[in-house]
Amino acid sequence: MDRASLEQLLGRGLSLAEIGLRFDRHEATVAYWVDKHGLQAVNQQKHRARGAFTREELQPLIERGASIAQIADAVKRSKATVRHWLREYDLKTQRAESREKAGAECSDKADDLVRRQCPRHGMTEFKRRTPSGYRCLKCRSEAVTKRRRRVKQTLVDEAGGACRICGYRRCLAALEFHHVEPADKRFALSHRGVARSIERARDEASKCVLLCANCHVEVEAGIVTLSASDDDA
Repeated sequence: MDRASLEQLLGRGLSLAEIGLRFDRHEATVAYWVDKHGLQAVNQQKHRARGAFTREELQPLIERGASIAQIADAVKRSKATVRHWLREYDLKTQRAESREKAGAECSDKADDLVRRQCPRHGMTEFKRRTPSGYRCLKCRSEAVTKRRRRVKQTLVDEAGGACRICGYRRCLAALEFHHVEPADKRFALSHRGVARSIERARDEASKCVLLCANCHVEVEAGIVTLSASDDDA
C-alpha cells in the first residue's frame, strides 16, 4: 500500500477500517502500512491498547443486561476488544445466552421430524405425535383436507346445496358463504374456517346465505342486491 494513497485517505478523516474496505484489506494490514510509512491513523490515541480487562469489570455490566456495544461504550474500548475479553473469561452477554437457548430449543424441535417409509407416499417426513409414535406429514395433510371438505359439504347441504340467487350447485369449491350482516361475522367460512369444530362452523353458517363465487362477487360489489327471500334462511 503506497504512502501517498494512505496519507490522502487519512487526511480525509477515514478510519483504518474504512480504508481497509477500499483496498479489500484487513484493518490490521492497513495499520501495519500506516505505521511503516510513519503516518498516524484517525483516532489512534482513542483506540491505543490500554491493558486487559478484569472479570470483575465485565461481570456487573453483563448482569445488568448490557450488550457488547453498551459495554464497549461504558469502558471506552472497541467492541472487538470487549468480545476478546468475553471469550478469555468464558463470559456471554444475556442476549447471547438467549440466542443460544433459542437455538437449542429449535434443535430439540427438529428432532421431532424424521424420515421414514410411508405405505402411501414412500420415503417422506414423519412428525412425532406421542413420545413413541410418529405420523406421515403428507397423510396428516390429506386427512385435514378431507375433513375440511366433509365439513363444508355438510354446511352446504344444510344451507340448501345451491346458490341462493342463480341455483348453481355443480362444484363444491365454487360455493361460498356470504355474511348478511358483516358486523355479526366472527370468522370467514373459507378453507381455514371449516377447520374449526362443526358446532362453531354451523353457528357461523347460520348468519350467511349460500352463493356461488360469481354471485358472491357481484353482491359484494353492489351489482346484485339480495332480496328478503334470499336473506331468509
